Amino acid sequence: MTHRIGYIVGSLAKDSINRVLSKSLVRLAPPSLELVEIPIRDLPLYNRDDELDPVAAVTTFKHDVERAEGLLLVSPEYNRSIPSALKNAIDWGSRPWGHNSFARKPTGIIGASTGAIGTAVMQSSMRSVLSFLNAPQLNAPEAYITFKPELFGEDGEVTDPATEEFLRHYMSEYAAFVERVVSLTAPGHVGDQG
Repeated sequence: MTHRIGYIVGSLAKDSINRVLSKSLVRLAPPSLELVEIPIRDLPLYNRDDELDPVAAVTTFKHDVERAEGLLLVSPEYNRSIPSALKNAIDWGSRPWGHNSFARKPTGIIGASTGAIGTAVMQSSMRSVLSFLNAPQLNAPEAYITFKPELFGEDGEVTDPATEEFLRHYMSEYAAFVERVVSLTAPGHVGDQG
């Protein structure tokens, strides 16, 4: 069985190193995962006044999150926290109250930085947010990728065998996690609406 996984790149920059990393993750994912990007570029700033009559970009975003069986967040760290564009997307996806699109979605968090542990604080903050949203998280392995341009090709190729093996292992662990969570959250379990 193939699971549709939505991945969200936390940077809006076209040449983001996390976008490069996302291409590698798509390439190295096991066949049981179909990865599809969920874009966040066109989302307006979250405003509670607009929750009940959102623009099309918000409706599309929530639909794409809900259609995915799991989520992969590929994100940098900005100022020791979650990038504003990604947090904005999460705020839209979790509202209005009672219509949290992230609930029960098996979620993985991974990030690349030019520093050794550049996304560690962002990932810690993100785990707190996802816990509140009832989104189960892959807790191990943790993945803080030190990005070096010579290790990654534009098509997702990873030229360093150790990095490639780590990323392949991460995606295999995430696939197994998705299988576990999806089997536990089938319709009819406690907490499901309807």
